[in-house]
Amino acid sequence: MVKKIVKWILFAVLFSLLSLLIIFYLDLANGPMWILFIELAAIVTLLVLSILIPKKLKLVRFASVLGFIAVTAVMFILAKPTVERTKAVNDKNPEKTEVLTLANGKVQGVYNSNKTVEVYAGIPYAKAPVGELRWKEPQDVENWEGVRDCSTFAPKSMQAKESGVFNTIKDIYAEGGWHPDFNMYPLEEASEDSLYLNIWRPAGKTNLPILVYIHGGSLTSGSASDFNINGETFALNDVIMITVAYRLGVFGYFAHEDLISESPNNTTGNYGLLDQIKALKWVNDNAAYFGGDKNNITIAGESAGSSSISAICSSPLASGLFKRAIGESSSLVVKTPPHTYRSLNNALKTGKSIMEEFGCSSIEELRNIPAEKLVQTKFENSGMTLDGYALTKNPYEVYEAHENNEEALLNGYNVKEADPFVILTTLTSPVTKKNIEQRLKDAFGSVYGKQVYDLYKDAINKNAAKAFNEIYSVYWFIFPHESWSNMALAAGDTVYRYQFTKENGFYGTYHFGEVVYAYGNISKSNKQFAYKDEDRLLSQMMVKYWTNFIKTGNPNGGGLPTWSTYNGVDKKVMELGSNVGMFTDKYTELYKILNDFMDKK
Repeated sequence: MVKKIVKWILFAVLFSLLSLLIIFYLDLANGPMWILFIELAAIVTLLVLSILIPKKLKLVRFASVLGFIAVTAVMFILAKPTVERTKAVNDKNPEKTEVLTLANGKVQGVYNSNKTVEVYAGIPYAKAPVGELRWKEPQDVENWEGVRDCSTFAPKSMQAKESGVFNTIKDIYAEGGWHPDFNMYPLEEASEDSLYLNIWRPAGKTNLPILVYIHGGSLTSGSASDFNINGETFALNDVIMITVAYRLGVFGYFAHEDLISESPNNTTGNYGLLDQIKALKWVNDNAAYFGGDKNNITIAGESAGSSSISAICSSPLASGLFKRAIGESSSLVVKTPPHTYRSLNNALKTGKSIMEEFGCSSIEELRNIPAEKLVQTKFENSGMTLDGYALTKNPYEVYEAHENNEEALLNGYNVKEADPFVILTTLTSPVTKKNIEQRLKDAFGSVYGKQVYDLYKDAINKNAAKAFNEIYSVYWFIFPHESWSNMALAAGDTVYRYQFTKENGFYGTYHFGEVVYAYGNISKSNKQFAYKDEDRLLSQMMVKYWTNFIKTGNPNGGGLPTWSTYNGVDKKVMELGSNVGMFTDKYTELYKILNDFMDKK
């Protein structure tokens, strides 16, 4: 009797664990809900059959197990999100807008649910950069006949395929736990034909300020239709918001000497940046058509999008195309940018390696490689370069010469920027009190590595891994904003600087965590468990700060806590978190070491 009880307990435990693992995988895979229902039915059926079928009918019992395994295998294969275009609004049957006439033709978009905002998705701003136009400067878009349907977003730019499993694992890491969600979230279609932009504008209003947003993604991924940067909230605050897609990875930042020779501008390696500037020119040319004020344009971006903003601020091609800039969590205005920038020589070397990788002896041959194959290159193309055309000086030198384009800058960072980037390294090779000093010396050299170690010695003794992450957050993301702020201030800009400190149950203060707050899209998140009333209140405040800055160049007003201008002396920055107000930057001593390190470097 005891043996039977133990057997049944073991069976129940093992069966439960197996069932949980299967259900866990189905959640990871992000497939459609019906797959979960079928799999649950298969699990229940196997359980019932295991109880009801007598032991002596071994073949029948074996057949039931085989049937379960077969059903599960099929479900595992089918358990993946669909790939489709994203609708401009979530309503099943949104009402169409009136036809809007632009410089190159007519478009018709859709209204939001209460007809307060018009959305025009997938408007082309340049010719499709395919065939002979691959790795050429963006060309003027051709006029089109009839009315263009702008009710769905265009495909995102060509990039490596997403994995539903990886996306869910990433969310589990960010959430610090598993929050099952068996809804399927389709993956976005990708295409080399991707030079499109999206417009959100308040219905029936004209002569409005414009925000042009450049998405992030390390210059290798990302989308202009990400819900985090949906422009509805800004449109409701009388700002026309525009998001821009641009060429990524090998399509946007590939460099080769033969391309320099064939270019009328002797350029290569900055096609994605040139796309962004082309879109900005399109906005200037079309502002009057869609109710915008071309004399009141602000550009904004996060991560690689922010690096791009600092490059646009530094490009002679963008002079006069905008007034103000917002940069979140990245900048190239530093003596030695830690990412999203590389020397032309390095870019050309990578380009040569890609030619060899695909066995091509000419650019013509490489242009004939299908985009789906080319995107699989093992070489990263995640950096802009000094091409002599889009960038004639590195951004730091541009600001040093006071030749930058913007008149006001709002910029800042999150406190745990680097945590998601170092997780793989620290998992395979954990940071400890014993090895951290050597790791810092390997990164910053023996002299400066020792200085960093000494500065953080107390923090290292408490938690070496946490201290390591903070140091890298400052080096990769925060110090570049210290540099950008000081250089912009010296160049005559009005500068506002922030630090985002609001933790929550999802991205919190990791890289990208502030975006859903700043652009007012918490209500559109499928992670509602992560956000409380205080998060929504902070989001409202941040939207107001951003809106005020976009409209006037000053984030203050409307009863908000005062955001003082950055002066480079008292090192005061705005804290955006559970507390909203000015406080003293705590990283100033580390900045000094990093500045000396970059001078030496």
